Amino acid sequence: MRTWHRPLMLFAALMAALSPVFLILVFADPRTLDGVPLWIKPMKFTVSFALYSFTWAWLLSLRHRAGRLSWWMGTALVTAATAEVALIVFQAARGRHSHFNEATPLDRWIWIAMGVTIGVLMIANLVVAVAVLAERQADRVSTWTVRLGVIVSTLGLSTGGLMVTGVPGQTWAEDFAGAHSVGVADGGPGLPLVGWSTTGGDLRVAHFIGMHALQLLPLLALLLAALSARVALLRSEEVRTRLVVIAGLTYGGVFLLVLWQALRGQPLIHPDAATLTVLAALVAAALGAALVALRPRREPAP
Repeated sequence: MRTWHRPLMLFAALMAALSPVFLILVFADPRTLDGVPLWIKPMKFTVSFALYSFTWAWLLSLRHRAGRLSWWMGTALVTAATAEVALIVFQAARGRHSHFNEATPLDRWIWIAMGVTIGVLMIANLVVAVAVLAERQADRVSTWTVRLGVIVSTLGLSTGGLMVTGVPGQTWAEDFAGAHSVGVADGGPGLPLVGWSTTGGDLRVAHFIGMHALQLLPLLALLLAALSARVALLRSEEVRTRLVVIAGLTYGGVFLLVLWQALRGQPLIHPDAATLTVLAALVAAALGAALVALRPRREPAP
């Protein structure tokens, strides 16, 4: 890891160190915003950015072209993310909303600055993603894990744009230029910690699930590699590649499903018959494909 992208690694360490600080403030500071402790949001962002930046430092250590360009894009990610976290913390200390808030001139300029940082993050993410996707890695398992993880993660990051475009069913509060929820106003009842709406659709669900494909799919590949020492079927690189592809496609399907659910104004924890039917079809397809992938190959008769 000493050879990994140093700015991203330092930023990951900083975010990891700040996360418990904000956790302490959640309990030490009695102030709330929309019924949620003020410091929950900074804590969520530091945890997420710690994972995100560490993963991108690992990705940039893999074989890829445009090494110098990708190094600068990684540095741009750090710069933009540092600015975004600083603004979120500043607004939390003031007891103000950070995202979408245009209630005062200062709030408006902070939101504009955050919009710039988010734009830089998306552009840098896309450039680095293309550079990594274009290259084959050491083996097929790694290649497909990285490709599918980067694609789903990039799509997940891009769903943040839906929060400010005004999708059908969104209600923007006065002096706000965006919203997380669909079908209900922001600030209503939500799930513990994450705050996702329990009365309407919430675009943050797909945003979160999509972004973290970049961590979960590589973890699956590592788990399959570890199990291959004990499970004979998993010793085949071809089998592990098939399982990773199935998992990646299924994960992408779940991402699209929760996005569709949110756009219809439906809470994550209250799915309707259509959502459950699609979910059941996804699970059945994934299990069926996994069974086929694990089926021992018959040797041709002599």
